[in-house]
Amino acid sequence: MRSHLLNDTTAEHYRRSVTEGVERVAAKLATTERPFTGVTVDALSPLIDRIDLDRPLHDTAAVLDELDEVYLRDAIYFHHPRYLAHLNCPVVIPAVLGEAVLSAVNSSLDTWDQSAGGTLIERKLIDWTNERIGLGPHADGVFTSGGSQSNLQALLLAREEAKTDTLAKLRIFASEVSHFSVKKSAKLLGLGQDAVVSIPVGADKRMQTVALARELERCKNAGLVPMAVVATAGTTDFGSIDPLPEMAELCEQFGVWMHVDAAYGCGLLASLKHRSRIDGIERADSVTVDYHKSFFQPVSSSALLVRDADTLRHATYHADYLNPRRMVQERIPNQVDKSLQTTRRFDALKLWMTLRVMGADGIGQLFDEVCDLAEEGWKLLAADPRFDVVVEPSLSTLVYRYIPAAVTDPAEIDRANLYARKALFASGDAVVAGTKVAGRHYLKFTLLNPETTTDDIAAVLDLIAGHAEQYLGESLDRAS
Repeated sequence: MRSHLLNDTTAEHYRRSVTEGVERVAAKLATTERPFTGVTVDALSPLIDRIDLDRPLHDTAAVLDELDEVYLRDAIYFHHPRYLAHLNCPVVIPAVLGEAVLSAVNSSLDTWDQSAGGTLIERKLIDWTNERIGLGPHADGVFTSGGSQSNLQALLLAREEAKTDTLAKLRIFASEVSHFSVKKSAKLLGLGQDAVVSIPVGADKRMQTVALARELERCKNAGLVPMAVVATAGTTDFGSIDPLPEMAELCEQFGVWMHVDAAYGCGLLASLKHRSRIDGIERADSVTVDYHKSFFQPVSSSALLVRDADTLRHATYHADYLNPRRMVQERIPNQVDKSLQTTRRFDALKLWMTLRVMGADGIGQLFDEVCDLAEEGWKLLAADPRFDVVVEPSLSTLVYRYIPAAVTDPAEIDRANLYARKALFASGDAVVAGTKVAGRHYLKFTLLNPETTTDDIAAVLDLIAGHAEQYLGESLDRAS
């Protein structure tokens, strides 16, 4: 069994095995004609259930054959131009190369004596991101597993900076369309979901700052403690960007921690055309970025950035076996001092490889393309009488629904849209997402693939209309 350990004696075995796996994936990518096969849970589950994990195949080729049957064949491929559903981007090749390197070397980014250069590379990327945001000379941060963890840590820091022993008095302010991780974080931090004050949004799905000011004043007068205001730069449902400058003014006025959840909108940090859409982000106390959403990185690649490096002390614990206090005096850089995680992958390498091969402008150009595509898609939807589109995009998301000419019952229209999404997914021809707006069911395009065209959007809209019409026709037949 030692022949499977990666070391100096098995380097050639490693090369052959990885090459064979890469060739399988490359062949699959080259021949994938649809984002999904349409396989059902009932069809796929028996194939996996019958595999006895206690009886290995002892052959890489055989295992790859089996993997094709249970995974590669039916995987949902985000690189396909008609994958239009969630915040999953196609990935760039330099980042995939970085993934291969980091997996093989397997550095753990908690302490210097486990990562050395990896520690410095991550710190360099944190500094680079902070410069792009404009957080100032005392800024710092750390890579995380994703936006939910980044938001959790940001609110942990805000809770500690609020300096109150009465957790029940703490309040977090976020828009009604902010990410669910804000309420989840409040619960995990011992505050309870009711600690989150939901601020209404306007027709543009951006937080109403007049309502925010009113709630801040109300809480203050009630003897409560405003702990944090969460501004969203790219909501999950609409891609909307809250009015950051106005919110920053209110946070300064009331002395409240300002956190910007830019998990989605962080792509604008590299934009050549649309950077001004997140002006005001530089005034935040903390910022969440997800490179795996809009920097075309493989999952996972995220970070939390903070204006004041000293605030990261609230996540610091010292263990004698790992990062004893003397290391601080010896100026040994340990990333575990800043992180909620201990063992942590060298995910920063993927972004490093991307920047060194493509440059920030290359990333920004790709993100600008999908933002411009969303604008064209909005024009298509706005001009199409079959559809109702909710709001002009700020990033690359379009929320809409099919509106039949002959049906006026909102519940029946809901069912038609739900059916259309399900039927489209089952066909494998395209994948779209869904959400609710004012209690009604809508469909959603999240456009993150520069290879997607307006022709793709138009074709998928025709497919959706066709499925919805089929459902409504069958519904009428059943009713008659």
